[in-house]
Amino acid sequence: MSNESLEIRFPDGNVRHYDPGTTGRDVAEGISKSLSKKSMAYMLDGKLTDLSAPLAASGDLELVLRDDDRALELIRHDCAHVLAEAVQDIWPDTKVTIGPVIENGFYYDFDRETPFTPEDLERIEKKMREIIQRNDPFTHEVWTRDQAKAHFEKIGETYKAELIDAIPEGDNLNIYKQGEWMDLCLGPHGPSTGKIGNAFKLMSVAGAYWRGDSDNQMLSRIYGTAWADEKQLKQYLHMLEEAQKRDHRKLGREMDLFHFQEEGPGVVFWHAKGWKVFQHLVSYMRRRIEEHGYDEVNAPQILDKALWETSGHWGWYRENMFTTVTEDERQFAIKPMNCPGHVQIFKNGLRSYRELPVKMAEFGNVHRYEPSGALHGLMRVRGFTQDDAHVFCTPEQLEEECLRINDLILSTYSDFGFGDIVVKLSTRPEKRVGSEEGWDRSEEIMGKVLEKIAADSDGRIKTELNPGEGAFYGPKFEYVLRDAIGRDWQCGTTQVDFALPERFGAFYIDKDSQKQEPVMVHRAICGSMERFIGILIEHFAGHFPLWISPLQVVVATITSEADPYGEIVAEELREAGLRVETDFRNEKINYKVREHSLAKVPVIIAVGGREAEERTVSVRRLGSKHQTSMTLDEAVASLSDEAIAPDIRRKMEAKAAKLAAKA
Repeated sequence: MSNESLEIRFPDGNVRHYDPGTTGRDVAEGISKSLSKKSMAYMLDGKLTDLSAPLAASGDLELVLRDDDRALELIRHDCAHVLAEAVQDIWPDTKVTIGPVIENGFYYDFDRETPFTPEDLERIEKKMREIIQRNDPFTHEVWTRDQAKAHFEKIGETYKAELIDAIPEGDNLNIYKQGEWMDLCLGPHGPSTGKIGNAFKLMSVAGAYWRGDSDNQMLSRIYGTAWADEKQLKQYLHMLEEAQKRDHRKLGREMDLFHFQEEGPGVVFWHAKGWKVFQHLVSYMRRRIEEHGYDEVNAPQILDKALWETSGHWGWYRENMFTTVTEDERQFAIKPMNCPGHVQIFKNGLRSYRELPVKMAEFGNVHRYEPSGALHGLMRVRGFTQDDAHVFCTPEQLEEECLRINDLILSTYSDFGFGDIVVKLSTRPEKRVGSEEGWDRSEEIMGKVLEKIAADSDGRIKTELNPGEGAFYGPKFEYVLRDAIGRDWQCGTTQVDFALPERFGAFYIDKDSQKQEPVMVHRAICGSMERFIGILIEHFAGHFPLWISPLQVVVATITSEADPYGEIVAEELREAGLRVETDFRNEKINYKVREHSLAKVPVIIAVGGREAEERTVSVRRLGSKHQTSMTLDEAVASLSDEAIAPDIRRKMEAKAAKLAAKA
């Protein structure tokens, strides 16, 4: 074997040598023909590469098969190119621009005199399937910058020519072809159009400005989704259908929880029932943080610009802050976050190491400017409440405190029925403050905590690294929970901060009577209380657990003669601590049941003459067509027990166990 041979290491530990010019496909075919047919690309030292490309150097190689999650991006990228070819095949005068992969799919922007309509999508899809059936190979060519620009100018593709202008002179460009159609593209791509398969669908059309600039041409954007197989596509489309049914904005109207209006863009108008949900959530969170030793504080809503300059937020987040200038020309900002205020509270007075950790929590109302187009019900607002907390501790206490925070976060999510959770460690971003030594130390500790989280959960909690996505002041844990229909929501965070105490001159006195800077841990569980409620509405499809439901029971009478007994039933339920309304209207019981079911009332109790005589009730649960007859005493006992919040139930059970042990 020549000295120029390439040493390739495979995931199973085997090592093989190949001649220069050997492609990824050659490697796959050398192992087996069936493996080659399943392969979409290969990874060489972590870089995804076309299967047809020669091996660039010795290294670790892994073949990416079609059922691999990493192949999904290739399928979607290939689909975008096929979409562009299909559009130009049907409407040759259309100009192409860019077509990237996005979450769950892809899009492509076109310049067409007549914008696309939803009715055009079926025709385009049909043409795409013809191109896929043709199974043209994706071929890669390298052109000079001048050659590429001359070609695209000649065929009238002015947007591609403009993209080439931004590329430095002398650089070569990648051109990918499928049959006679070609595109300027970084790659990589799959082996051929046939490898895309048929598990794709064009979803919608929208307008989009070229390069996102409203001064530029308005383009037509076609969105699509693509998956490895039909089963995945059906699951995704079903999830979208479910998401539409569960949309918290729709359910919020039906349940009379909240509304938005133009005079207050991005801020919530809470109705009485919605505000009850909000307050029940706050009460629950308040009990939980008290259990874990937090003191609740409240920092000012508006603070001088100088404080935000010291914290670094003015430089990093100025465009997202609401500001004002007073008559004496002082500039203030409405707080976008609570941390600088909490540092001021920590600094007010001399702190001893014996006091640490100091744990401050606040349900702080904050405001951040979000573009109008980004606002989305409770999920993306301009004014919201953070269940924010900051733990000031010594470096030696950091690991233990992060683990305690983790326990609190996970148990909270469990109380709301979230069990599928991923904890991601986000490390130092390119733009950051603080010393490299501080970053090294905090990332090392956080890494140990992440390992312990994974080990202690016996694999139930997944963990991941998220390089370069930390806060500007320190690494962080992000808690991502999966809802009932499979969507992921990033809610809780634990962020380690060595920088902010230093910037504000915060310190404590150590055992040697020396000043030391504390470590500051930023912690949120719900994140935005408003957004968390939106997530809960969609997770439960409005069917809240009884303990947090704004209205728990409606007592509805079948006949007017039963009204006095209905009042007795309602009063006994209220005395047991339940939130109850009565419906004694002169309407049929089926009408009442339908109306309260639409409003997602968890329990409807129907009473008539027979129930009044027997002191019984008919209990109907939300979503059930059946009703259960029981005595009034049984119903009160059962419902009042079910309405106990999970954290209170744990305390009751612990107390009972303690008493039993003493007995």
